[in-house]
Amino acid sequence: MLHLASNSTSRAKLLKDFGIKFIQKAPQYDEEQITTTIAKDFVYIASKGKLESAIEEFGLDIPLLTADSVVATKDGQILRKPKDIDDAKRILELQSNSEISIISAMHYKTKDFYLNDISATYYKFAPFDKDDLKKYLQSGEWMGKAGGCMVEGFCKKYILEVNGYESTAMGLQVERLLGWIR
Repeated sequence: MLHLASNSTSRAKLLKDFGIKFIQKAPQYDEEQITTTIAKDFVYIASKGKLESAIEEFGLDIPLLTADSVVATKDGQILRKPKDIDDAKRILELQSNSEISIISAMHYKTKDFYLNDISATYYKFAPFDKDDLKKYLQSGEWMGKAGGCMVEGFCKKYILEVNGYESTAMGLQVERLLGWIR
């Protein structure tokens, strides 16, 4: 049993799919305070900050797992969670017919063990169909998603190439975690 200190439905789904028992409750943590423009630094700082907040709020009676993800363009621009539908449209249009990386960091901590990991999965997308993009934007499924991207959903049919684990792109490289919790 572990404590998933995250509100992410994608991370919860991954844990369920891999048969990992967990409870889910996120700590109070404000990602907006992070000012770095380097994607891997951002996810590390955010996930580490969430861990420190979770330890303070919940303790370590149950092992804690925190994570964070961002999408980065080929030139390194961080595409965070869209603030509104216009921001989501702008961010998704940057990914259409382009190459991106989805970078995830996780921290797993027990009373006597600590694991941290930063992983990336790289995608090359075909152009997004304008009507399909409009429907996706209207659905609201992009809300709370790094880069508004759902490689297991909307973006899936546009994937031309992938290098890495889909779990990383969904917010948690579970395959790396498995060896340490079983």
